[in-house]
Amino acid sequence: MIHKYFMNGLFIVLDVNSGGVHLVDELTYRLLDEVAPPFEENCPEKAVNALQGEFSAEEIADCYAELKELYAQKILFAEDEYEKYAKFAEPAPIKAMCLHISHDCNMRCQYCFASTGDFGTGRKLMPVETGKKAIDFLIERSKDRKFLELDFFGGEPLMNFDAVKEIVFYAREREKECNKKFRFTITTNGILLNDEIINFINQEMSNVVLSIDGRKEVNDRMRPVVNQKGSYEIILPKFKKLVAQRDKDRDYYVRGTFTKYNLDFSEDVFSLYEAGFDQISVEPVVCESKYPYALTEEDIPAVSAEYERLANRILENDRAGKHFNFFHFMIDLNAGPCAIKRLKGCGCGNEYVAITPDGDIYPCHQFVGIEKFKMGNLEEGTFNEALKQEFSQSHIYNKPECKTCWAKFYCSGGCNANNYQYEGNILQSHKLSCELEKKRLECAIMIQAVRKLEHLSEEEIPASFRKC
Repeated sequence: MIHKYFMNGLFIVLDVNSGGVHLVDELTYRLLDEVAPPFEENCPEKAVNALQGEFSAEEIADCYAELKELYAQKILFAEDEYEKYAKFAEPAPIKAMCLHISHDCNMRCQYCFASTGDFGTGRKLMPVETGKKAIDFLIERSKDRKFLELDFFGGEPLMNFDAVKEIVFYAREREKECNKKFRFTITTNGILLNDEIINFINQEMSNVVLSIDGRKEVNDRMRPVVNQKGSYEIILPKFKKLVAQRDKDRDYYVRGTFTKYNLDFSEDVFSLYEAGFDQISVEPVVCESKYPYALTEEDIPAVSAEYERLANRILENDRAGKHFNFFHFMIDLNAGPCAIKRLKGCGCGNEYVAITPDGDIYPCHQFVGIEKFKMGNLEEGTFNEALKQEFSQSHIYNKPECKTCWAKFYCSGGCNANNYQYEGNILQSHKLSCELEKKRLECAIMIQAVRKLEHLSEEEIPASFRKC
């Protein structure tokens, strides 16, 4: 299987199963519309007739011979070597947890999937003892895994900061006893940040996610505080202070959401960059189409064009000697994740779970409140192994549309929660999310191709590419 596209003056061909990316000339690009394995001895007459008005018979024959050779070497149209690993996608030890330390929030974001923080279950904070039981549960269920991940989430986690501290201290003691190592993350809207909290986060949190949507007018339209006033002026200086004081070896990123109101979202990405942040994620809102800010399929062309604009702006920034990471354009074309990770993605409901303030267990934070996906309860000591088994099988070879999709090894089937909430089945891909993900991948591959080309001398650039 191959996927080919033209972007920013490049004819790009992705060999899906091998992961190889080829920059080709126009003849090769167009000939691939006419031919496919199994290759005949000579170029089919139909293909020659389709191209001979623009290319000579000799050029077409030579190009066809090169494609045959690439196929023979399993460089192009490589066979799928991953499906055989699907049998290993079974229930696995839990390695990551989203701890809902707060089902309350001091903001009222319009697009909040968590019903402005309480997930539709009433405003409450997690008791410390429940958090400790969650740590014990993760340690027990992780079996022989040493490295564990825990994300303090909400609502707004800093509304329950004392509990965050106690749970971290408890986990640090338990990890010594059990030969485990915790990696903590916290996601915050920043309203309650102060020097004490910043110091604690920068000391204990391996990663921190800072929620802000970009430009002041964009952020404040969608992310007001409880009294409906804007949050931008409150949080921006606090975020800048936290990042300035953070060690370079500790991760962070600012995370925004774009909606129909700001389809020019590259302006928000660069607004965040110009504010001093170099780790940035601005993601499409996912919600029901009834909302005025919702993205719908009619917005796909505009969003796609903006992703291309953003990609080109990032390259221009590179050429000016500047650089930042945009989360959705960060992919590894050299190695990438292991085969099992490529098949099953985030591992929600299998290797990853979420715990609510009441001790209820769900497959992930986006399933919280959907009763049919409640997996158990810490207080009751229950856990639904059958549901865990179901989620272990939610890999790309059990998702019909994914199985034949060129992007499957990069998105791993997309978000199970979005699939269920908007398509009614965790195995049914959410079409809008898929289309935008594919566009982001095309842009990401193009960026890496240009960066590589711009570091090559004229002599190092393949002759076939120089024909373009």
